[in-house]
Amino acid sequence: MATPDVSSDDQRELWTRVRARLKASVGEDVFASWFARLELEELVDDLVHLSAPTRFLCSWVQSNYADGIVEAFRHDVPEAARLQVTMRVNGQARPRLAPVAEVVPEAPAAQQTAPVAAVPATPRLVRDNAKSGDALSGSAIDPRMTFDSFVAGSANEMALGVAKQIANAAINNAVTFNPVYIHSTVGLGKSHLLNAIAHAVGQADPSKNIVYLTADHFMYHFITAVQRQSALGFKEWLRRVDLLLIDDMQFLQGKSATEFGHTLGALLTGAKQVVVAGDAPPRDLEMLDERVRSRLSGGLVVPISTFDHELRRDIVQRRADQVNSRFGMQFPVAVIDYIARAVVSHGRDLDGAVNRLVAANQLTGELITVPLAEKTLADLIRARDAKRVRIEDILKIVSRHYKVPRNELLSARRSRDVVRPRQIAMYLAKALTSRSLPEIGRRFGGRDHTTVLHSVRKVEQMIKDDLELGQEIELLKRMLEE
Repeated sequence: MATPDVSSDDQRELWTRVRARLKASVGEDVFASWFARLELEELVDDLVHLSAPTRFLCSWVQSNYADGIVEAFRHDVPEAARLQVTMRVNGQARPRLAPVAEVVPEAPAAQQTAPVAAVPATPRLVRDNAKSGDALSGSAIDPRMTFDSFVAGSANEMALGVAKQIANAAINNAVTFNPVYIHSTVGLGKSHLLNAIAHAVGQADPSKNIVYLTADHFMYHFITAVQRQSALGFKEWLRRVDLLLIDDMQFLQGKSATEFGHTLGALLTGAKQVVVAGDAPPRDLEMLDERVRSRLSGGLVVPISTFDHELRRDIVQRRADQVNSRFGMQFPVAVIDYIARAVVSHGRDLDGAVNRLVAANQLTGELITVPLAEKTLADLIRARDAKRVRIEDILKIVSRHYKVPRNELLSARRSRDVVRPRQIAMYLAKALTSRSLPEIGRRFGGRDHTTVLHSVRKVEQMIKDDLELGQEIELLKRMLEE
């Protein structure tokens, strides 16, 4: 088969279109977690070669999203049939067709016990071959997410102040509040603060052993350690950290959640700093053991509120200034005011609004004006009138309506009085949130995405067959959207 003739400019445009298809297919949250840091390296014959910043991301994308990515490419490159994801090392991708399991070279023995945080811009995890028998790597830290790039306002000033205090204390080998739990809905800056803490501490003291992990990454490492019979080494490795940052806590569950509880207790006993972020308060994390929730609640719990107009405008202004310094592209004051007033969902949508206008200007040549913003941002603006429904809200409403405890909805019980409300809750989660089927499954006690799909189809059929049930579910939807 001939190699597709794709120039570097065409390749960039192709990747932009593919990314847009993937985001529309999987939703913004999943895209940000798994696709945002991928880069297109080359197209060779029927092979799509992408790169990612961590071995975990390479493995996860290759295992879970290969078919979807290839399908997204086929719209423009019909011959695309295979995907290879390799890891970027120092900004360069490893050669294509290199086995994913070998993308990180063995370090010399003298380097294996040195903290990877010695590179201040990107603190990483240490390798301890004698203990774990496996090279462990952390979730990638975004170099753009620093305290300097964080836009502060009344909604997040407490969280920012706490984060800076944690960083300063860690630099001076002290612990202030422990553990610290930061929570908010999606896109309000939790991950940014965790990354900023890691940057600040790593830059000030490269000897610190800093561990930043998403909950998915924590589960992956724990399950891998169990499979390789190196769980004890994994536990000891975690307990030697100076600063542990866990993101997306709501996705931690099962034995991994239990292990996190043990690790948390050991770290607190040893006065090591722990910072956790999630999309709900600790008391609402039903998938976690009560002792873990109690431990988190007993520390400092810091909420981030929904952004007000002033903070939204400051964020848009900051992004517009960055665009101006990079491209020499001016955003009129009226456009900045319009975005801040019209896009009220969260910070990522504000970033996306600016990016869309830049793309529209570059692709069409139209000046950046309010009419262009109205046309380009129509879907974001329409979304402002719809309340953002969370899975936690669905669990509360369904639990109250059917008089089934929330922990029963997340349990393995199969009795009819639990199964039917659970299926309805999954159906509502798919209908009213942007979460993917695997995400919904994780939030419902670690179920497989096929279980969620079965529940959704089952409820859809029941609605067709039972008019009264259909009206009941419509009532639940109205209650959730009010």
